Amino acid sequence: MEKNSQVSFEEYHRGNKFVIELEHAGLGKYRRITCKDSYLNREDARKKAEAQLAVWDKAWQKELRKREASEKTEKARSVQEGIDETLLRALVRDLRVDWETLKDTEPYPVPRPQPPAIVPSPTEPDMSSRTYDWQTYYPFDVLAWLIKVRRERLKANAIEQAAKRLEQDRKEWEASAAEADGLNRERKSEFERELKRWKQARDEYNTAQSQKNEAIDEIHEAYSLRRPEGVAGYCKLVLLKVAMESFFTEEFEVDYNPESKILMVDYTLPAPDSVPRLKEVKYVVTRDELNEMMTSDREFNARYDSLLYQLSLAVLYGLFSADTSGYIQSIALNGWVKAIDSATGKEINPCVLSIHVTKEEFDTIDLSKVDPKTCFKSLKGVGSSKLHSLAAVAPLVRMDKSDSRFVDGYAVADTLDDAVNVAAIDWQDFEHLMREVFEKEFSSSGGEVKITQASRDRGVDAVAFDPDPIRGGKIVIQAKRYTNVVGVDAVRDLYGTVINEGATKGILITTSDYGPDSYDFAKDKPLTLLNGSNLLYLLEKHGHKAKIDLKEAKKMLNEE
Repeated sequence: MEKNSQVSFEEYHRGNKFVIELEHAGLGKYRRITCKDSYLNREDARKKAEAQLAVWDKAWQKELRKREASEKTEKARSVQEGIDETLLRALVRDLRVDWETLKDTEPYPVPRPQPPAIVPSPTEPDMSSRTYDWQTYYPFDVLAWLIKVRRERLKANAIEQAAKRLEQDRKEWEASAAEADGLNRERKSEFERELKRWKQARDEYNTAQSQKNEAIDEIHEAYSLRRPEGVAGYCKLVLLKVAMESFFTEEFEVDYNPESKILMVDYTLPAPDSVPRLKEVKYVVTRDELNEMMTSDREFNARYDSLLYQLSLAVLYGLFSADTSGYIQSIALNGWVKAIDSATGKEINPCVLSIHVTKEEFDTIDLSKVDPKTCFKSLKGVGSSKLHSLAAVAPLVRMDKSDSRFVDGYAVADTLDDAVNVAAIDWQDFEHLMREVFEKEFSSSGGEVKITQASRDRGVDAVAFDPDPIRGGKIVIQAKRYTNVVGVDAVRDLYGTVINEGATKGILITTSDYGPDSYDFAKDKPLTLLNGSNLLYLLEKHGHKAKIDLKEAKKMLNEE
């Protein structure tokens, strides 16, 4: 009989009686079955006990289903309450950024390998005398005491046997010593290899840690100087802290205008189908099943609209409250929703609400007591009367990445194969190939790459927008389809462009290579130099193969 963990089952004899005691802790049930002690009576009693357990088990399964329904209902109501209290919960959090706590100060977690145990070398035998313990080999012989010649012969034979044993001991010792020495050398070599791997991994860990911490220091310094990328980076960190709460997302773009002190935020709000609708779970006894009850469309739509207003106010609160340096005078927030249009089945991304509010105006509001929609509207925020309809509105202030220099790109990478010499392709094709390569490189982090109008100087200017709050920002990319070494002047020009564009970094990539002076100049600057080998690696990384043959390219381009 299979025992339920809630059931206790005990049978025993008492006098001429046979007793079975049953108890179900979960149901709080108890029963005692008693009969005269005989084989048939005992079997009959056990059958009654099994029947009782079966009844209890069925009742217990129903009870478990009821409890499951109750737990799911409690969880669903908690989620719904959480949605309704999104703004209130956001108000109690300290969203200021502590730069030092952002840094990774943990030492490399893998312990240093310990030297191996030394295999002891065997003790060297005593080689001081060739008569090494010869008496051991001297036989007992009475005649030897009477006959000198016999005695001398026995002694000589014993010394000879001792010498052979001595030699054998020496060879065995040498073999054992060599074996121990070889094992120690092997262990030492393995330890040295292991230590080398450990040091390499530790150095890589420390380098990555150092780069991360340096990036934090850089953005901290940029923030302290009120540079746009510094303020924007700080605000991204704030929004990442905000996103730790339910229904806040990590999808946003931030820009800052130091002249007007306007912070512009494009924030992705949750789509309707990502917000739970479960209201209650009931157990239907007659069908032995759980029945989920959803909120009505009317109730859900009202809750969804309220959620979006709460999220918007919470984002504004988080950014304003974390701005202890007073860099932000006003915030322009645009709320976007990525969803599927039920009419067309296509993905849409409308701006469903937009607001531009000053810090002075926002600080006069007690957010713990407001109605989110009324508050949003009183701050002159715009949005359709039914946000759940995802009707688009025009942003009050739009984050504009457009640049008159930018042009549409076209595909080149798919035309490449092992026979294509990248160093000799048309210079316009080369420009657009670089756009494709870096677009794929940055796309994994949500970045965007735009190519500028061709300047016919066999180079290309492109701009990447990386949303990463630490290493991201505006990145200037220049590419040179060169067959000769790239001079340091090109690297200086790139650095000047980075400064003029207010970019966080510059990347120079070429089909050839750089001289020592170029690498020296790039040291300690936010510049990355990629040569032809790096270019081929990037192409292969993203599924494209090609070659770089500078001699062949010179002939094809008539550069010899």
